Amino acid sequence: MIQHYDAVFLTDLYEFSMAYTYFKENRHEDIVYFDMFTRKIPNKGGYLIFNGLAKLIEAINNFKFNEAHIEYLRTQGFDDQEFLDYLLNMDLKLDIWAVEDGTVVFQNEPLVTVRGKVIEAQLIETILLLSINYSTLVTTKASRIANAARGRAVLEFGARRAHGYDSSLDGARAAIIAGCVGTSHTLAGQKYGAHVSGTMAHSFIQSYDTELEAFMTYARINPDNAIFLVDTYDTLKSGIPNAIKVAKEYLIPNGARLKAIRLDSGDLAYLSKEARKLLDAAGLQDCQIMASNSLDEYIIDDLIYQGAMIDQFGVGENLITSKSEPVLGGVYKFVAQERDGQLIPKIKVSENIEKITNPSFKRLYRFYDNRTNKALADYIALADEDIPTDEITIFDPSAPWKKKTLTNYQVRELQVPIFVKGESVYKIPTLEEITIYSQKEMETMWDEVKRLHYPHQYYVDLSQKLYDLKLQLLHDVSGK
Repeated sequence: MIQHYDAVFLTDLYEFSMAYTYFKENRHEDIVYFDMFTRKIPNKGGYLIFNGLAKLIEAINNFKFNEAHIEYLRTQGFDDQEFLDYLLNMDLKLDIWAVEDGTVVFQNEPLVTVRGKVIEAQLIETILLLSINYSTLVTTKASRIANAARGRAVLEFGARRAHGYDSSLDGARAAIIAGCVGTSHTLAGQKYGAHVSGTMAHSFIQSYDTELEAFMTYARINPDNAIFLVDTYDTLKSGIPNAIKVAKEYLIPNGARLKAIRLDSGDLAYLSKEARKLLDAAGLQDCQIMASNSLDEYIIDDLIYQGAMIDQFGVGENLITSKSEPVLGGVYKFVAQERDGQLIPKIKVSENIEKITNPSFKRLYRFYDNRTNKALADYIALADEDIPTDEITIFDPSAPWKKKTLTNYQVRELQVPIFVKGESVYKIPTLEEITIYSQKEMETMWDEVKRLHYPHQYYVDLSQKLYDLKLQLLHDVSGK
């Protein structure tokens, strides 16, 4: 996890270059607003699960310059003593709002909003994106995998394939939030209270003269955790028969059961169906079948479609690295500033339409159908707008003639205060609490939004006032 002395330097150097320029221009205490959001959903998916807030809070709480930081900045050409003294004495006094970990979110929504002095808001950009991007990406990937399993258990097995120590731990936490029932990562169990699972590797079996000896030895030492890896030599002719033999000759006579077998290679659909026949014929109907071997949501979906008799899936590298699309392009954009007591909206314009930002200080809302409790649409409005509670007409901002009138709904603001004037006002939930919350969030989403292939595009609309402001700013920039 982030160390106290590291937090301020988990940033890009250009943040310091901009901060120094603001300082020399005596603009460093101008009040500004930034939004963090993502422009698209990875894997052509229908949703994201926000995660990383706890890590961001830790980083902000530990963001404090010391003499070692100042001396290093000198070596990088920042030798203005007044500027360095300012950094050394700086305490972040930011206001920060964010959606909570485990919340289902969508593209172009303000997930984190920062208000404060421009020098402070600028310096936290990289650490904010570091905190949110990876955690949200992997939580979303794990959710897709868990959904594809259709109620079958998924365990996270990715520690050894993760891109470093921190990502192995963050990825395990993300997987639990998304619905995985456990992890192989021992530290995640100790730190977060996650269920930890693991039995044996092929090397264990190879270390004995025979597979039967390996299984029997393991059963004698670990009778309550008898899960055998059955594909070291020959799954159907050796592995499963030997597992059944140990169950009948040792485990059952001693009051234990063969909990599961694990398939880690070969045609998993075929092998699982044949394994089920052998186990059932031996009276081991309660023995579960686990499968691993570079699984992802698409393979799991195919296996279930083919009638695979698999009860549990162990998923490693494709989950922990989000291998199919390993980057969440979360960005941090300037949206407003205060000048003489007035809020001045700002917009970023681009030839790429998707890169044009939504200006000003905003709030994010979600409408829920009172009859079904399903989410109907999200709504981005200016911060000073009142949201109707009885009837509202929303429209597609990319096709504003497409309108829909909502009635009989509840409205909920998705962002909550995290820091007020630099003081943390948010109590971080436990992993279990976040997991339960995220499960409830997913239950409010229509199945069509969660669909693996060609999901329904969820509505994310702008208020009329925000839409008009955006058009006016674009008109002003274009000079037409």
